[in-house]
Amino acid sequence: MVVHRSLVTRSDRRRTIGVVLTALAISAVNVFANTPLGAAQPGSLPQTSNEPNFTTGLNTQMRTLWRAIASDSPTLGERVFFPREAYLRMKQGQIVNPAADYRDRLIALFALDVSAYHHFLDTRPHVSLLRVLSARADAAWIAPGTCENRIGYWHLPGVRLIFRRGARVESVAVASLISWRGVWYVVHLGPNPRAANVGTVDDFLPRPGTPGPAGGC
Repeated sequence: MVVHRSLVTRSDRRRTIGVVLTALAISAVNVFANTPLGAAQPGSLPQTSNEPNFTTGLNTQMRTLWRAIASDSPTLGERVFFPREAYLRMKQGQIVNPAADYRDRLIALFALDVSAYHHFLDTRPHVSLLRVLSARADAAWIAPGTCENRIGYWHLPGVRLIFRRGARVESVAVASLISWRGVWYVVHLGPNPRAANVGTVDDFLPRPGTPGPAGGC
């Protein structure tokens, strides 16, 4: 599948920035390529209903995501993306060809979004991540049988990455996180749904902003 990268930002003022980028051929990826040989992949282990950590655990995942954005590395970002095997198990019997959906939609859009966030932030010199802002009250357990999923999970929308650009504090959103075995993973970096299959920066604000809103799955 060849997806053409362009850059779209969404904010209160509906700011849109167009950037010409090269075409990208998305192929199947090993999300946990750095897992030691022979170690169990997280997605191959049974799901639990444990509520994920909102402090150290979430911050660790989001700081890895930030490093992936800063270096324009979807491969690094895949370390904190929802595990492929877990997705296949969740969607088995619920949608047609979960493997193709994971590869051609979820991972393809994530790769485009990482580059879109990178190029958007790269126009802002001296950018540094200050903190990760989330609202625990927005997290919800999504029961099995909901939203075409046969396995339940925790969902957290609208986590904000707060960063400094010079003297200004600004932010962007991570659209959607879901859990597997008590760990938060990105499932949508940019907004979902979106008008077109292009890299999209979600909800840039020239201030820290507020996490959420709640809802979705």
